[in-house]
Amino acid sequence: MEVSGLPVELWQLILSYLRLPDLGRCSLVCRAWYELVLSLDKTRWRQLCLGCLEHRHPNWPNQPGVEPRSWREAFKQHYLASKTWTKNTQDLESSNCLSLFRRRKGRRRLCIGAGGEFGSLRAALAAASPYDRLVLLPGVHEEQGEVLLKVPVEVVGQGKLGDVALLASIDQHCPTARLCNMVFMPSRFTSVLYKTTSGYVQFDNCNFESGQLQIHAPGTCQVKFCTFSQSSIHLRSMALCVLENCEFTGSENASVTVEGCPSSDRNWACKHLAVLAKSCAASMQEPDPAGCPMAKQDGWGESLLGPVRTCEIVVGEERSSFLSAVGAQALLGSAQEDTEFTESLRAAKEEEYPALDSNSSDSDLHSDGEEDAQAAYKLPYQAHSLSHTLADVTHSRLQSNRLHALQRDLKLKSLQQELQQDKEAQSLANSLQGCIIRECLFRDGKGGIFIYSRGQAKLEGSIFRDLTYAVRCIQNSKVIMLRNDIHHCKASGIFLRLSAGGLIADNNIHSNCEAGVDIRKGANPLVLCNKIHSGLRSGIVVVGNGKGIIRSNQIYGNKEAGIYILYNGNPAVSGNHIFQGLAAGIAVNENGRGQITGNVICENQWGGADIRHGGDPVLRNNLISCGYSDGVVVGERGKGLIEGNTIYGNKGCGVWMMSSSLPHLINNHISHNSIYGVAVFCRKDDAGDYPPGQGGSENFQEEREGAGGENDPDTEEEYPAARRPISVALVELNSINHNGAAGLHVKSSEALNIIANVIHANRDGGVVVLQSSQLTRIANNSISCNSQGGVLVEAECQVEVRGNGVYDNSSHGIVSKGEGVITENDIIGNHKCGLQLHQAADMKVTKNRIQSFRDYGIALFDEAKGLVQENLIFQGRSKKSILRPVSNAEDCIIQNNVLLTFKKRFDTECMLINPPARPHIEGGAPGSCTAAGGQRVSSITTRVNGGCHNHGSIFCTIL
Repeated sequence: MEVSGLPVELWQLILSYLRLPDLGRCSLVCRAWYELVLSLDKTRWRQLCLGCLEHRHPNWPNQPGVEPRSWREAFKQHYLASKTWTKNTQDLESSNCLSLFRRRKGRRRLCIGAGGEFGSLRAALAAASPYDRLVLLPGVHEEQGEVLLKVPVEVVGQGKLGDVALLASIDQHCPTARLCNMVFMPSRFTSVLYKTTSGYVQFDNCNFESGQLQIHAPGTCQVKFCTFSQSSIHLRSMALCVLENCEFTGSENASVTVEGCPSSDRNWACKHLAVLAKSCAASMQEPDPAGCPMAKQDGWGESLLGPVRTCEIVVGEERSSFLSAVGAQALLGSAQEDTEFTESLRAAKEEEYPALDSNSSDSDLHSDGEEDAQAAYKLPYQAHSLSHTLADVTHSRLQSNRLHALQRDLKLKSLQQELQQDKEAQSLANSLQGCIIRECLFRDGKGGIFIYSRGQAKLEGSIFRDLTYAVRCIQNSKVIMLRNDIHHCKASGIFLRLSAGGLIADNNIHSNCEAGVDIRKGANPLVLCNKIHSGLRSGIVVVGNGKGIIRSNQIYGNKEAGIYILYNGNPAVSGNHIFQGLAAGIAVNENGRGQITGNVICENQWGGADIRHGGDPVLRNNLISCGYSDGVVVGERGKGLIEGNTIYGNKGCGVWMMSSSLPHLINNHISHNSIYGVAVFCRKDDAGDYPPGQGGSENFQEEREGAGGENDPDTEEEYPAARRPISVALVELNSINHNGAAGLHVKSSEALNIIANVIHANRDGGVVVLQSSQLTRIANNSISCNSQGGVLVEAECQVEVRGNGVYDNSSHGIVSKGEGVITENDIIGNHKCGLQLHQAADMKVTKNRIQSFRDYGIALFDEAKGLVQENLIFQGRSKKSILRPVSNAEDCIIQNNVLLTFKKRFDTECMLINPPARPHIEGGAPGSCTAAGGQRVSSITTRVNGGCHNHGSIFCTIL
């Protein structure tokens, strides 16, 4: 009949009464009939799928309330999988053409139980022929001894699941078998329910209670829609096996144990399982957003972390909606487009943050009435070696453009993008080897999956909850985890050690009592594109020579450090967004190392990066912003290369260092922090600094044995050639601007080098040295437009101030009460004295060029003494040059200084020409003092209470 002869709805009603074979025949009539059969997806195909007693809901056990995308496709997958056991064609391999003439024997149906042909399973097996169907009638069937399965058969329970219980231990010796719709319980003499060492076995819709399945290579298995109650599976040297849509509850040990390297001796069924696995993998590539288990599990969005805190980026008068609280997207539980990603990050109240606009400190320095008068005496100094960097920090349009570039460069990558760029990760994600576990539920037991002794497993779309641990992978084994949900474990969610590896990607790992991912003792996994959040300890821990690549993850809301590296841990951490943690963003402690590059670290309660006790990482090109404490903390005995980072808008200091540390701070942009740009303190950490119950309570004692030796050949790794050894803490080539207190605050008991920095427009002095029992060297810096003086040196401090340009500061250029050398500096255009020596200062002041608009070029007070010689002093409007003390003239030698007076507005003798304006950088001007992505700035929604802290970092000790 023509389809057009009846309405489509009537055809659909007629076809909905047909059985499966008839539907197949109708679909072959013509294209129109084929499309009619397809249109029955939510009616007849749904009935067929749910009406089959051998299968359960396609999304059981994780999402039984969510419909599949296609009921027909789900039914097709069930049907094909149930027929895998019959595809054993070993007997035809010698001559495939014989299959054309082979007469297929009819399969018999043998009934077992009360009213059946046989009284026991053993008796029926003795009479069975290959591929017969053995039906267990409702009731309890118990076998007294081990049952040997010698011929391939299908054993099926009649009725609903639970009507048939089998108490037996079965040992399979045949090539293939299928068991369906039964409850397996252990017999009195063993806990082994089923085992095979050579054949293929298929379990569909079964319950296993208080027993164990043992499958050894070259044997293999397929297990679908089964429940394991206090039961487990032990797989040894599996080439390939598949566990799908199973539920594991109440295990006393691991629910699934995978042991041994995948065997090269592959069972006949492996090629069929590979085809099924690939088809299922293709159907999982585009998960239904409405049915995502991670989005619904325990409502892990706002309920776990409360309202998402966001902030704005402010550059001059412009605003950019760059992500500070990058977690807004993560907490919504979906990967959104760029526009949605940006729109979700609008900030709160502008008045809650101090107006640290890029031009704020520059423009307020001069009153309108004095500008013309001062212009006549102004010496041009803008052409010094760091002028290009100074231009960057004073032009808001440049900052805005770089900010947009940064927003683009630091966008979180999707898993698809990562796999396209990383062929190793792509190969791991596509591999089909070992044990394949899909869409399973592991709950309320001790362990989920244990992989050891070079075993291999692939886990996709499964849920692990309320276990002691979810996955434990050790001894050179490999685990591949894609799109799993792991939460509320009593220990770590994923535990890797002893050279384990693999791929952990696109998982939702949250609310675990220990670390979300724990990497130890040489383990080296790829950790990509996961959401790791709301943990009661750290997000990721890398301990005891652990390695790994940690990339493009969202790590947020953890009670301890987002990433914690210690005891020679040495991971590569890049492209992650680490935010809203209750402690440090990244903590590197106890000789930890690591390459930490290109991460967004923001809104953490403690330091964005915290380095101490021998920690020696490379911290490069990160955005560290909007923290509720300091941006970077380098505590006692901390080391590391801190290069090219943008450290912006933190409520504490930009960088907080202890004088006992030995960092190399180079080429960073440090701006708009509430307190100091860079602060160096000498106070020692005490054990009492740790909050109660923290500090020493980490369970890392077992790692101390392997972490003690610096010369362990397994732990030695070459640092990049650009990293040079230093013996004194070094702060060089940084841009330190628009901070809420001094640009650089020094209270140190160790030597310190401050070289070639741009220190500009800070709300206190440029460089303040309050304590320096050993030499602090301040050389070749540009120190300009700060709200107080350029350089302040307190009594008893030892300094060398050489080759700096100290320009246009609101107070004195340099004030010293200490000892040392001030030589070859340009001290020009400051609002008060160019250079002041106070109290018992003992300085050698030589070969400087000094000008003050309305005060003395050089002023000496009190008992100041030293040598003032060969300085060039440009007179300002006040005509004041040198103020000398009378009381100690013999201790203060002033000689051979040159005084120049302006004769006309553009007097070439009064230009900074030979040499040109300082600073001078050897080898030409250095590169930009910002990170690769440019300047990165933002404002935060709330302010820290209180003023500058003089004794230590806000919450400076890490958990």
